[in-house]
Amino acid sequence: MDREDSMPHCNIESPPAAADRALQAALRDYAGRWPAEAGCVDDFLALLADREDPFVRERLAGHFTASAWLVDRGGARILLTHHRKLGMWLQLGGHADGDRDLARTALREAEEESGLAGLQVVPGVFDLDRHLIPEHKGVPAHWHYDVRYIVRAGDDEEFVVSDESHALAWRDIEALAEDEGADASLRRMARKWLARPASAASTVV
Repeated sequence: MDREDSMPHCNIESPPAAADRALQAALRDYAGRWPAEAGCVDDFLALLADREDPFVRERLAGHFTASAWLVDRGGARILLTHHRKLGMWLQLGGHADGDRDLARTALREAEEESGLAGLQVVPGVFDLDRHLIPEHKGVPAHWHYDVRYIVRAGDDEEFVVSDESHALAWRDIEALAEDEGADASLRRMARKWLARPASAASTVV
């Protein structure tokens, strides 16, 4: 018998394959929790299966981004950014830039854009949103497939405004849910947060 044939064969997934399978499972879990959004989930799963890397911003047909629903320790307020490029109050977040672990991306973006220490990400997808980004400084209009995660703040609430923002502010989530002038997806996330079971957002990675 050949030595190579006698050695056990290990089926070990490469890191990108394992990360993609984890995101696929998380998206399907989300579809189970929010069946009315099944069509949206199908769009995200189709992007994930695309042969052209959907985790890099250079894919202008559409690419993944990640956002943080960054709540204070008591769970009553959300930290928002007055986005410098888009000129809107939005949740913190940004491009994956090749990182296929979108929960990690959301946490990193929250840390970088807020300057807060001790942040923790809650496992599982909190919200999904596909939206068109307008042309800016020669970059054509393109689609963001944004995967949102709950990120919990610790005792430190003294944020630092980064170059990404005009300003940051803690906003009351109940008031945000009723604010007709707020971004529609922010209001949707506020309603999801307020309707969640008490135990659903208590576990962190």
